[in-house]
Amino acid sequence: MVTMTRSKTFQAYLPSCHRTYSCIHCRAHLANHDELISKSFQGSQGRAYLFNSVVNVGCGPAEERVLLTGLHAVADIYCENCKTTLGWKYEHAFESSQKYKEGKFIIELAHMIKDNGWE
Repeated sequence: MVTMTRSKTFQAYLPSCHRTYSCIHCRAHLANHDELISKSFQGSQGRAYLFNSVVNVGCGPAEERVLLTGLHAVADIYCENCKTTLGWKYEHAFESSQKYKEGKFIIELAHMIKDNGWE
């Protein structure tokens, strides 16, 4: 008889010498403070931060949504560890003034906590 075992999802760890953001639900690392682009974004559940890159997140299928800044193609992102939806990834911006967001990530403040070296 063959038994199937599910392998544990790989989890990236950010260097402890840097200020980081983690999932508030399971404490998985999400982003290094150096990847933060802006703190002035709005998510579906309140304030959100825009990051250049993130770790330990999965990405759902892209869909078109009308956001505060116009029509975008976005894909929901979720924590790979606990599966909580955290925000979204900008796949495509339809307005030229919004192109800088393409490939960037929104994480809502309600789903992250500051770790390592914050005073």
